[in-house]
Amino acid sequence: MAEGSSSSSLTRLMSILDIFTETRPEWSSDDMMTELGYPRPTLYRYLKVLTDAGMLASNGHGIYTLGPKVVEMDHLLRLSDRLVAIGRPVVAQLTEQYACTAFLVRWYRNRLLCMHSETSLEAPLSSYPRGRVMPMNCGAIARTILAHLQSRKARKIIESFAPEGPEDARKAYIAEQAAALRSVRRNGYAIAFGEVTPGVVGVASPIFDEAAEPAGALCMTMRQEDCPHELRTLITQAVPAAANSITVTLRQSRHTGTDHTHLPLQEEVKDR
Repeated sequence: MAEGSSSSSLTRLMSILDIFTETRPEWSSDDMMTELGYPRPTLYRYLKVLTDAGMLASNGHGIYTLGPKVVEMDHLLRLSDRLVAIGRPVVAQLTEQYACTAFLVRWYRNRLLCMHSETSLEAPLSSYPRGRVMPMNCGAIARTILAHLQSRKARKIIESFAPEGPEDARKAYIAEQAAALRSVRRNGYAIAFGEVTPGVVGVASPIFDEAAEPAGALCMTMRQEDCPHELRTLITQAVPAAANSITVTLRQSRHTGTDHTHLPLQEEVKDR
């Protein structure tokens, strides 16, 4: 019982971090109690643990934000993330070859998180800096991930985005999405036109580590007027090939123990 209680307490404590989002980066303790339903003594105990650890910071008036420990941990992640270390030169090559923006995206906890991006455009239309969560209900990245998940898991996510209304309409929507995902899986890439950002075409392919499900995705976006049919044909070949090269290197480095981490500090400065 003690072990279960401890695990439950840890889950509740960590759930506090989940309520901080791009649209709500600051929270008062009163709003946290309303959102989470924790008793005041319990919430204050958790907040003390998190602030003492540097995961949260308070302005002294009951308003909390994420704390400096998060920044410290991001620096360490930059030094150890194999996906970024291996994928960064591939992204750079794509942006040198095409007038585009390219992204490395990690899939975790049913979220799509931009881990690295580069652009060769002076004024890119799409902008997803490192750390920004990407939409799961539209776009090439979402579809290329969904297409390679276990079917039961993918269907559950699709159902969560199905429009409210008659059951027949919901079933038709789910069936249509499932058919589209089968096509993505066969092709090895997903393509989207203006779904996330108006006027932008995106092409994405999955990246796999050792697991059966995708670890993330590689995506390239371009202005639609700069991407005629002939160029799209080239891109829908280049992106899957580039994503596969990252997958192969990830798996080889795992088996051989090759160290692709510890990114040079001068390279990190480019991202900021």
